[in-house]
Amino acid sequence: MFAATVAVLRGIASDRSVSKYSRGDAVGSLKIVISFDFVFILHLMEKIMKITDVLCKKLQYKSLDILNAMDSVSNTKVLLGELREHGWDSLLEEVKSFCVKHEIDIPDLDRKYVDVTKSRNKHDNTTTLHHYKVDVFSVAIDQQLSELNDRFSTQATELLTLCSSLDPRHESFDIPKISTLAEKLYPADFSSQELAQLESQLPHFQLDVCNHPELMTLPSIACLTKGLVKTGKASSYPMVDRLLRLVITLPVSTATAERAFSAMKIVKTCLRSKMGDDLLRHCMIIYIGKKLAAKISSDEIINIFDLIGNRRGHFKLIEM
Repeated sequence: MFAATVAVLRGIASDRSVSKYSRGDAVGSLKIVISFDFVFILHLMEKIMKITDVLCKKLQYKSLDILNAMDSVSNTKVLLGELREHGWDSLLEEVKSFCVKHEIDIPDLDRKYVDVTKSRNKHDNTTTLHHYKVDVFSVAIDQQLSELNDRFSTQATELLTLCSSLDPRHESFDIPKISTLAEKLYPADFSSQELAQLESQLPHFQLDVCNHPELMTLPSIACLTKGLVKTGKASSYPMVDRLLRLVITLPVSTATAERAFSAMKIVKTCLRSKMGDDLLRHCMIIYIGKKLAAKISSDEIINIFDLIGNRRGHFKLIEM
């Protein structure tokens, strides 16, 4: 891909049939592409994106298991840390080998680094090696780690980790931790009496799930919550069911919210600029849940609308 890109840019730069502005843009782009600076950043970003790719894909899922999400975040942080501590030498060798293969000049890493975008400082003795290793390599990885720490703060990580202890089929199932979770994070949803009920229901819930043929095979906490309703167990453990419902609504990622904003741009167009909030809300619900809305027939909608109140005439669907 790199060789093909360079060939295309050189072809445009030397083609007299192309306008001088396009040739100038091609020459400028070519100078950037065949520079050591571009090649180094290209290889660095490739390594970083390979590490973060798994986490990025998982965070795009509409429903995401909390335990798996935390594992992905932790693994990504560890791999980025390993790249920062031990990945410099291998990266530099790969970049040098790539430059030799494509005949790109390699600068003397021991010479003083000159940044053409800044005024020269006689007292600045930063070498080229220091610039690429500290100012580019380390800073890029630190920014990725900082972004992960901001999005998954210590409090959020603690919350998600405690949530992972709710699955009674795993060894991490811990009744004291679950009680702490409910008392500390959901004080408005559980009274002191309900917390006592929760603590008494958890041992029975653990044994029931582990021995039930349907519940013991469910893959995630979300499926387990649905399974409790399906099997009628939710009424036997109302406090546990309430806590599970609160936990599975945690916004592990912003993918769903981003989809909602994208849908709003489609629903509320310039021709619908005067649409009220209620109508917009109803249209958004139908658009976002279009898979469910497709299962509802027009006759059912008409019948429901007909039953809302007494009307002079009856509605019916007219085929065109």
